[in-house]
Amino acid sequence: MQYNRLGQTGLLVSELCLGTMTFGGDGMWTAIGALAQDESSALVKRAFDAGVNFIDTANVYSNGLSEQITGKALKDLGIARDEYVLATKALGPMGEGVNQRGASRYHLMHAIDESLTRLGLDHVDLYQIHGWDPLTPIEETLRALDDIVRAGKARYIGVSNWSAWQIAKALGISQRLGLESFASLQAYYSVAGRDLERDVTPMLESEGLGLMVWSPLAGGFLSGKYTRDGGNADGRRAQFDFPPIDKDNAYDAVDAMRTIADARGCTVPQVALAWLLAKPAVTSVIIGAKRLDQLDDNLGAVNVRLTDDELATLDACCPLPREYPGWMVQRQSEYRAGANAGEAPKD
Repeated sequence: MQYNRLGQTGLLVSELCLGTMTFGGDGMWTAIGALAQDESSALVKRAFDAGVNFIDTANVYSNGLSEQITGKALKDLGIARDEYVLATKALGPMGEGVNQRGASRYHLMHAIDESLTRLGLDHVDLYQIHGWDPLTPIEETLRALDDIVRAGKARYIGVSNWSAWQIAKALGISQRLGLESFASLQAYYSVAGRDLERDVTPMLESEGLGLMVWSPLAGGFLSGKYTRDGGNADGRRAQFDFPPIDKDNAYDAVDAMRTIADARGCTVPQVALAWLLAKPAVTSVIIGAKRLDQLDDNLGAVNVRLTDDELATLDACCPLPREYPGWMVQRQSEYRAGANAGEAPKD
């Protein structure tokens, strides 16, 4: 297991992060996982025994039950508070009230206290806004997050599922007002879903933010269990077909990953995870599981380091369609690329 800096902070997190969306299984979350306390605790123990020091949850997962189960697992296992990094998120509805959701100061101040109570902790290490709130000014959200950090209820702050321009705007506001800045972004990224590469990952690399990847196996599609002839029709995607992907391209990627896996003596999911671990922008890949054997398989991805040729083969399976202004930026950048390398500029 390797450990990477979370953005520009001095915090080190494992390259794999244990996700807890499968813990609890209340309401809509049953389709993803419905693990009881004992099963969840066993996954937490196995992950930490393998060197994982990073665990991610959210208040909306199973309507708070995931946080509760996670907190109890950490306590029952006797893992010292300074030996793990705990991240949670807030934004989604936690009740029927109109103010029991969103990124307003009102909601966030309630949400952090409620999360801490469920987790049985006095602080979280990373507190993340779970998505974009079109009603709340960014300044209000950032001031609330800054107060949460200053009150000692969170050590760092992050964001999830925001566009590049939204994050860049928030970073500028934080700098101008002297507020705590986002240390990381949690976002969807996979061999079959590379939209992030258009604007988001270049922005992250430019501004020094860490990237936590959710759904690295594209909702289980890249597990290798799904086939063009309808294999695994009763799998998770039969109930919850998410995130959206180009399935034709994804099948091509799975075929290529299976060839690589067979040659290396590993599994298709391990190749999919290894592809992400090789990306410079990626800080940590969030893995979730329902069973110990699934978790063990995912943990084995840290031992798979793909060659440049293997990475190029997988990249070619799911290329990003050319879009404006990307193709124009690339074309005009060539005027200066040679000059930056000390070569004569092109005409």
